[in-house]
Amino acid sequence: MNHYLPKSQILVFLFLLALIYSCKNTEQTKTFTFVQMCDPQFGMGGYHHDTIAFIKAIEQINSLNPNLVIVCGDLVDSAYEQSFNDFNRIKKLFVPPVYLASGNHDVENTPTKESLAYYRTKIGDDYYSFDYHRFRFIIVNTQLWKSPLEDETEAQDLWFKETLRNAKEKNEPIVVVGHYPLFVDRPDEIDNYFNLPIKKRLELLDLFQNYGVVAYLGGHVHKTVVHQLEGIQFVYGETTSMNFDNQSLGFRLWTVSGDSVSHRFVELAEPPEEEIVYNPDYQSEIKDTLKK
Repeated sequence: MNHYLPKSQILVFLFLLALIYSCKNTEQTKTFTFVQMCDPQFGMGGYHHDTIAFIKAIEQINSLNPNLVIVCGDLVDSAYEQSFNDFNRIKKLFVPPVYLASGNHDVENTPTKESLAYYRTKIGDDYYSFDYHRFRFIIVNTQLWKSPLEDETEAQDLWFKETLRNAKEKNEPIVVVGHYPLFVDRPDEIDNYFNLPIKKRLELLDLFQNYGVVAYLGGHVHKTVVHQLEGIQFVYGETTSMNFDNQSLGFRLWTVSGDSVSHRFVELAEPPEEEIVYNPDYQSEIKDTLKK
């Protein structure tokens, strides 16, 4: 009995194999861009100033035509109905899809079930993930690691580890997005206001290395901080409200091409003319501005 396939069937089979390989290779090398914004924080540099700067940044970002936008927390400086409403209203000006992380000013320095419920009602989920062109983006609530809350922190930890495992099984490079930096200067630095506790920090670094994280994006420090550790990029970018290092207001434009991930700073082209004067007691300024 002849068990050989006809030549025509062999050619069809080889053609299908080549087609599958071509599609897979195209997916792997597809280039896309996304924007990293940090701390729009309405009220930090003056409520009017910060909302205008955010609007101008959105207009500039739309002109760059990125595939998506990520905001690394501190959407507002003081979380109450009007500030969240203003943020949601202005956010609608974005053309690309926007993904938000929560910051300490959004859910409080010491989060409570009430502050989390308020954020989730007004803004949405505080931790979640999504896929984009073979990459997995994981948005986390770093405040639950900075100041743990019973049940909530444990729930995020379980979800985070399972999400990492799932991404690795699918061979997806991972970008983690939060608000707090894991570290500012070096991984073994002492605990302070600007970093995560060292025990959690080292645990996360170990998870990042084991599961294929290629970048961690954060904010909070209001200055440019860029590190590379064990092949992982740590980038805490510039804000559109106020920077503490005299850097111009702006955002980061990331380019993903295959497995290559790079970024560059984009200065806000038309910053508001209003002078930023930092006032530690600016809560009254926010409320006064909103009354106008």
